[in-house]
Amino acid sequence: MENSRRSFLKQVGALSASVGLVSLGKPLQEMEEHLTEESGTTTITILQSTDVHCQIHPHDELFWENNKAVFRKAGGYAHLATYFKQERKKNKNTFIFDGGDMFQGSELSVNTTGEAIVPILNELNYDLCLPGNWEVVYYKAAMQKLLGGLNAPKVCANMYHDVGEGEKGELIFPPYHIWYVAGVKIGFLGYTDHLVPIRQSPNYSKGIIYTKPEENLAHYVKVLRDQEQCAYVLILAHIGLSQQINLANMPECEGVDYILGADTHERVREPIVCKYAKVVEPGAFGSFVGKLDLTVQNGKVIDDKYELVEINPNVYKADKKITALIKEQEQPFKEDIYKVVGYSTIPLYRYFVIENPIDTMILDALKWKVKDVDIVLSNGFRFCPPRATPDQTGNIPITNGFIYDMLPVDSVVRKGEVTGQQIRNWLEKELNNVFAANAAERFGGWVIKFKGMNITFNAFGENGKRVQSVTIGNQPLDLDKIYTVCACEREGDPEDMLCRIKGVKNTKNTPFTLHTVMRDYLAANSPVTPTPPNAAKVLDAPQTLLTQVSGVKYSFR
Repeated sequence: MENSRRSFLKQVGALSASVGLVSLGKPLQEMEEHLTEESGTTTITILQSTDVHCQIHPHDELFWENNKAVFRKAGGYAHLATYFKQERKKNKNTFIFDGGDMFQGSELSVNTTGEAIVPILNELNYDLCLPGNWEVVYYKAAMQKLLGGLNAPKVCANMYHDVGEGEKGELIFPPYHIWYVAGVKIGFLGYTDHLVPIRQSPNYSKGIIYTKPEENLAHYVKVLRDQEQCAYVLILAHIGLSQQINLANMPECEGVDYILGADTHERVREPIVCKYAKVVEPGAFGSFVGKLDLTVQNGKVIDDKYELVEINPNVYKADKKITALIKEQEQPFKEDIYKVVGYSTIPLYRYFVIENPIDTMILDALKWKVKDVDIVLSNGFRFCPPRATPDQTGNIPITNGFIYDMLPVDSVVRKGEVTGQQIRNWLEKELNNVFAANAAERFGGWVIKFKGMNITFNAFGENGKRVQSVTIGNQPLDLDKIYTVCACEREGDPEDMLCRIKGVKNTKNTPFTLHTVMRDYLAANSPVTPTPPNAAKVLDAPQTLLTQVSGVKYSFR
């Protein structure tokens, strides 16, 4: 049968050439490929990068292997570009998208308000982009300009213009995108984190109204399935793995095949099968790409295969054009970005849910600089790639650029006063944000970090009763006592709020910012050894807990 078909094609080609309809060679080959696809099966490939956070170069990456941290190089946009080109060459039916947090996370991005990243992303030739929770870091107008500068279409079904007094206007971006390939339509429906006004400084997202995905999800799934007649529906989500699992178990998600997730930097290597959809998330910093292969036959998707691809720079050599473009964008700022301001004797990273060396170093610096406080606090961020490679000194260099990687927003340090009862209530609330039994209640961040206070807690205990003990200055917490605290000011927060503690008294901004604190501390104390002190000791889980996700088949490695 195959030989007969080929013979027929050759005869058609010869006849067509004789009457001037088509030429032999490539058109004939394309006709044959098309018929092969129509009569057999076709593989289409969907590739996802996400949460790169402007990490344009290869970097040290942490892997959890045999119950210990292992470091090797990963990522880099020039290496990512090579992988993308190889995949497109292997399969013309390849679709590549980015899941958000494209413009926040580095000194280069801050110095150019994200604009240096735009030409790099355009050269990577993405097919679609989803705004992440940090896309608003330079405020609404800049977000629109940055995303508008991308050649790829954008998609998001839950970000609306605020037309005044909290009234929703039109969607800022189209809610969905359709890819017609191999005789089928693939529908992409986008959602970003509706908790942005709470998780980020409130001023960043002024002028935007966010809604929960489930408020219009069923409607758009119906549009894609019934009206557009999509054979496969994918949600591109930047809402965190716990929230994505929760969404995939909601009835509103019926008709969705996959949730291709982002936000919490989780590394899902085997899809998490939920009631209505499968859920994946492909790490962060360009270290990984999620690869979904769909098998198409007779207008239907009959099979799927997912894998997490490690972007090893030794395997995927740097693309020359991207390398030159990165060099051009970085050149005006290069001297300051790579200036060494201190050293660490141990690897610096931020992957464990409870405590990490990066956060320990920040807390040490705050306590050193702001001496007249009982407790210093730091948010439970997860962004910032590790730094683990020593230089010729034998220690690990800390550059100005790395300070921006750790702390992209140079916030003012603020002081205030709180009662012991406020501290206790706040701790319970923060722990529930991380470990809530109901996945819908979990925020994307990890356990809040602190110095000057020690606690023990049950991660999986009852809400409101997780904290087992609290000591401040080696004394048990006194619920009636007034304690002084300091943390970074979040732009747009009320004056009486500090690190999400409400009702803080006598708040006052110090003359310090986080960056100046870090530089001064390293200048006076380098090399540092920021070993996590177990200030927050978990009683019912490993201290090396690497994910807040529980109750499903998943482990971070």
